[in-house]
Amino acid sequence: MPQPDAVIETDVLIQTPDGNCDAAFLHPGGGSHPGVIVWADALSLRPTMREMGKRLAAEGYAVLVPNPYYRVARAPLPFASHFNFQDPADVAKLQPLMASINTSGAVERDAEALAAFLGGQKEVDSTRKVGVQGYCLGGRLAVRTAAAVPERIGAGASFHGGGLVTDKPDSPHLLAPKIKGRMYFGIAANDDERQPEAKDKLKEAFAAAGVPAAVEVYPGAKHGWCVPDMPAYNPPDAERAWARLMALYDAALA
Repeated sequence: MPQPDAVIETDVLIQTPDGNCDAAFLHPGGGSHPGVIVWADALSLRPTMREMGKRLAAEGYAVLVPNPYYRVARAPLPFASHFNFQDPADVAKLQPLMASINTSGAVERDAEALAAFLGGQKEVDSTRKVGVQGYCLGGRLAVRTAAAVPERIGAGASFHGGGLVTDKPDSPHLLAPKIKGRMYFGIAANDDERQPEAKDKLKEAFAAAGVPAAVEVYPGAKHGWCVPDMPAYNPPDAERAWARLMALYDAALA
């Protein structure tokens, strides 16, 4: 069993075309390892996301967990520990933050900078592909990252990803032809109930593009089930999702 205590964690600033992105960089104590970018959910980089990154690093990966809102706020967000998604006032606090990553090309510029950072670290084996994963909002960012730097991304995973399939021309699922890595989509049951056609459109888009992609609905799991500090956290299904992630990376980042 990997030992998280052997993981080294460093706070880093990564220069991007839009400023300096604050992030956590976590890796095993020795050697070089496949790099992975972890996109947080809407509450950004915080202790829970650091712990998830630490666990992944203990599995033998060099992990970068960026703050997606660095253009307007440093992490952690002051309200993250007591945020209530049912409170309109709390939700309103996220709007300007989320708007900062929705500007044209923002995530794509970030993806290039983050991949370049990983490629320049001695703890990262630059001869191997990079993985990317995301939760909720981060699921969408993971898809956009995989499309932005397709030559570097060997695998991408979205867990309870939000906004993956829309009727707009910039819908993430339409990026499938640009992606070269294997993909995995874990969908919450209540998200599937709200948008039952999304899973089929994801499957169709990636099949048409010739990109290997698994799309799986988790019966009974609610949006946010993978993240320990979320109300919907479900340990058995979270472990099942983790096993899927490890199998994906074992196959695609070797």
